[in-house]
Amino acid sequence: MNTTELTPDYLAIAEALTQHRDWKEALDSVIQVVRSVFIFDNLALYLFEKEHEPLTIAYARAVGRGQSAEADAAWGEETANEVMGKNSLVVHETARPVDGENRVDFPCLMGLPLRTSEGTIGALVFVRFGGPVYTPDHLQRGQYIATQISSLIDRKMLLEKIKALQDARRVIALQQEFIDTISHELRTPLGFIKGYSTTLLRKDTEWDEETRREFLTIIDEEADRLAELISNMLESARLQSNTLPMNFQPVRLDTVIRDTMFRSKARYNMDVNADLPSCSSVMADAVRIAQVIENLFSNASKYAPGTPVDIKLGESKKHITIYFSDHGPGIPAEHLPHLFDRFYRVPTQTFNTTGSGLGLFICKKIIEAHGGELNVESQMGKGTTFIISLPLVLGKEVHL
Repeated sequence: MNTTELTPDYLAIAEALTQHRDWKEALDSVIQVVRSVFIFDNLALYLFEKEHEPLTIAYARAVGRGQSAEADAAWGEETANEVMGKNSLVVHETARPVDGENRVDFPCLMGLPLRTSEGTIGALVFVRFGGPVYTPDHLQRGQYIATQISSLIDRKMLLEKIKALQDARRVIALQQEFIDTISHELRTPLGFIKGYSTTLLRKDTEWDEETRREFLTIIDEEADRLAELISNMLESARLQSNTLPMNFQPVRLDTVIRDTMFRSKARYNMDVNADLPSCSSVMADAVRIAQVIENLFSNASKYAPGTPVDIKLGESKKHITIYFSDHGPGIPAEHLPHLFDRFYRVPTQTFNTTGSGLGLFICKKIIEAHGGELNVESQMGKGTTFIISLPLVLGKEVHL
């Protein structure tokens, strides 16, 4: 078969490798094309996952006689290692089976190096059980397929690096924004505390009792705000490192929510519609769960001011679920995947709000420490719902 006759096959293989963004889906697609022009029973792709570590099998498909063969015979690990040692094509062939012999006992293997812009990063192994032997034409086809798969892996590695770079830039941006925010948030209460305390200490002015009390109230409130900010920073760090202690005991969520709701209604002056039927206990830290609910009330007061809040409690065989909904402007869809990230704040919010971007991160970490999940749903113009799911306790058994 000459080069002209091979060209359509080559093009079909190349097109199959570029039709999918996921590299494994692309390989699944190319196998269908390759099998029509190149005989093989099994295909295995070995890659270096990390430098100085052994080859690991990253992709394997059994499409012929080897589907029930033992792994060592089926996937050609020794051949892959030999390819990497020699950095060249390796072919191992055996005698053809005679009548009555199991063809799987006679593997013919072809191993090819996978070379990318960063050097040889793995090996591609074709396995034929019982032949036919690999002809020069087969070697040519195999080398072309290996070249195309190498390009696919090279593209995969490049996309992974781009994503890692984008993630790193986003983290750096968030950290810089966090530093700017924290600097502002720390300076604000400190400015009030310093200003009003200095004013009270002036010797050239006498303050009446009402004014003194007003100034001291402001100092007290700003000190509380400063303490809360510092506490959030410390808690987020301890949650990040899994060192925040939890006091787990059987807790009735309806009771915890009801107590937190009454305090929050008065503090944030909001209407709350609650559907809180009596429910079974969960193994939880009541203080931390109350902290999560309190934070959701705080968020609603900032980002959905003047709108009512709906709280609903539901119970299934294995979980208790809390639905916390506001009727605010909603959150744009592109921000939802990052809403629980540390330091993240939705940049499109138009309300004059303050915060460090730690509250929802802390909430999610607390719920995850309870073996539960915290998710969010939002529709623009209709509001946002936070969904908390916690495992239900039956006796001493926790169902996760």
